[in-house]
Amino acid sequence: MACARPGAVARAPPHLCVLQSPCSSGLLWGMPSSPPTPRGWSSRGYLPHFDGGPLPQAVTYRLAHTLPPEVVTRMRDTLPLLPLGRQAAKLRQTIEDQLDHCRTGWLANAVIAAQVQENLLYFDGDRYRLHAWVVMPNHVHVLITPSPRASMARIVHGWKTYTARRANQALGRAGRFWQPDYFDRYVRDARHFLAVVRYIEANPVRAGLCRRTEDWPWSSAALRAAAGNEASEAPGRR
Repeated sequence: MACARPGAVARAPPHLCVLQSPCSSGLLWGMPSSPPTPRGWSSRGYLPHFDGGPLPQAVTYRLAHTLPPEVVTRMRDTLPLLPLGRQAAKLRQTIEDQLDHCRTGWLANAVIAAQVQENLLYFDGDRYRLHAWVVMPNHVHVLITPSPRASMARIVHGWKTYTARRANQALGRAGRFWQPDYFDRYVRDARHFLAVVRYIEANPVRAGLCRRTEDWPWSSAALRAAAGNEASEAPGRR
């Protein structure tokens, strides 16, 4: 069954309408023709982060308490057996696989999902350029290019702080809403960029939440489709 759309759909950033249109340099929008020097790796606790500065970066953050105890135990037992250079990638893959097949969570609440999406859109063009996103029932995938003056840590902290307060108010609860950390990785080139967009937008389909990417209302695919429909229905268009 296709997912129902909300009555009002937020307006998509203009650059979402040209996802597959090459720019003059032959690369997709959002991909610099000559990537600047990134800031480099940083680590808070056990997750490494690449703060690529003005390079596109994919980010995943999730609700608190979203991993079953048996998954946590399995990771704790098996990760030390891997070479050090593979542990972070394996950790990310295990967590994302677990998250992508879950259909429940506070973000399944339409009001809260809409708040999270609106918050992502609010800072587009200021702290970052927003390329793609999806708000899933228990986690969020985002692809952005941070502005030169905004660090990834500050951006994610801003997302979480505001939406946690609003969501807890809506739910009538108190306490931790988001898991403290997040995953991120920088985008290597235009091909990788498009692959990341497709991965993000296909999340609801892979989880069995809808048939088409554009049927999931809290995603860049839905807003891009809505923007395309508005353009085709504008006066003077055939």
